Order: sequence, then structure tokens, then C-alpha cells
Amino acid sequence: MEHKTMKDLQKDVDDYIGQFKEGYFSPLAMMARITEEVGELAREINHTYGEKPKKTTEEEKKIEEEVGDVLFVLICLANSLNIDLEEAHDMVMNKFNTRDKDRWTRKEK
Repeated sequence: MEHKTMKDLQKDVDDYIGQFKEGYFSPLAMMARITEEVGELAREINHTYGEKPKKTTEEEKKIEEEVGDVLFVLICLANSLNIDLEEAHDMVMNKFNTRDKDRWTRKEK
């Protein structure tokens, strides 16, 4: 399988959405969609690792698919707001490596 960068993923999503006249939903609508998708992911995690088994009538979904749905909508939101997710990632990692560098107990080397 081909390795894709975050820029590749953002372009894939943009190319897909670009096929349609409607384009991206509004940021508020996408926030609602992210919330919905995260809820579906939570449900699958709960069924798999929690105390709430699925009903026999419920469709089998994979956690991987639900994570993919969350990622897709997050990329849509970032694209619509012209956010480079690689830059956003670097900003967050810098924060974790500076402000939070001594927050957790490090493993012995």
C-alpha cells in the first residue's frame, strides 16, 4: 500500500469534494458532523471494549472505519478553513515537547 502524507490526504479529500457543486459544508455543520462521527466511534469502542454488547440486529462496523470517518470530516473542516494539518500537527507537537515535556513519567532508556 502506498504511503501518503497528510498533504496527500488533504488533496485527496479536496479533489473528492471538488467534484460537487455544493462544496464543503459550513464549519458549524462540519463540527456537528465531527461530533456525530465521534459518537459513532465511541459506540463502536464501547461495544468492543466496554460493557455494552451490540444488539443482534445492529450492523457490524469496524473501529477502523469509524476512525476513518472522523478523519475525513476533520480533513474537510481543515481544508475549508485553509488549515495545513501538517503545520497544525507540528504546532501541537512543539507544545507537547516544550510546555508538557515534564508532565508524564518517562520510560527508562
